[in-house]
Amino acid sequence: MRNDTAERPSLGDLRGDCARCFGLCCVALPFAASADFAFDKEAGRPCQNLAADHRCTIHDRLRQRGFTGCTVYDCFGAGQRVSQAVFGAADRRTAAMTEVFPLVRQLHELLWYLTEALTLPAARPVHGDLRRMRDRTAELAAGTPAELAALDVAAHRRAVDPLLDRASRLTRARTSPGRKQHRRRADLLGARLRGVDLRGADLRGACLIAADLTGADLRGADLIGADLRDTDLTDADLTGAFFLTQPQTNAARGSTGTRLPDSVTRPAHWAPGA
Repeated sequence: MRNDTAERPSLGDLRGDCARCFGLCCVALPFAASADFAFDKEAGRPCQNLAADHRCTIHDRLRQRGFTGCTVYDCFGAGQRVSQAVFGAADRRTAAMTEVFPLVRQLHELLWYLTEALTLPAARPVHGDLRRMRDRTAELAAGTPAELAALDVAAHRRAVDPLLDRASRLTRARTSPGRKQHRRRADLLGARLRGVDLRGADLRGACLIAADLTGADLRGADLIGADLRDTDLTDADLTGAFFLTQPQTNAARGSTGTRLPDSVTRPAHWAPGA
């Protein structure tokens, strides 16, 4: 196991940097013709929009050309890690890189959650365990290609989940003492939730596709794994919401009145006042 790249990341480190990647997501990942993608692509086959210099030829027109899914996606920094570190700063993309990339992406997503959990003051009782798990996850992500290929990422995720759950319970209890907002894995597809008070809600894995959350209060809510595709967050308050990722935010709709946690940035495609 290489330890020289097993640094302790910040949330800022766990964002995709296409300039330091060989277009790995554009090759490794499959997609099907749909509202998110204009055509089918098999895993391991380069997207037809990918140029020889590993750049997207329609990057500034993805939504207009039918590739909304590309504008939602983020690799949590796995692309540059695989391109620049795991393979020793190679100067070109290889098939082995595209095979390892999805595994590192999963590890980096876990690093995002663990790193954010360490910023939650109420989760202090488990900060020691979270810190050790973060460091272990970073060590795994810094492994050799052979070590990564042999890694059981699902088993590691199962080890991480109880710690994140404990951090969530502690944080939500402080956000909304005495309130029990259990909506874990709830089917809220297209639900009308305008102005609903969801402070401190457990929305882990909830299906909120096309739900109307206009003006809803989501302060201190746990949004890990919630499906926010086409969710209307116009004027919603997500201040202090946690385990919300940039891909989830990108998939939703919002406005200038939408209040977001500091961990994510306002998507450029959100229409002002929408």
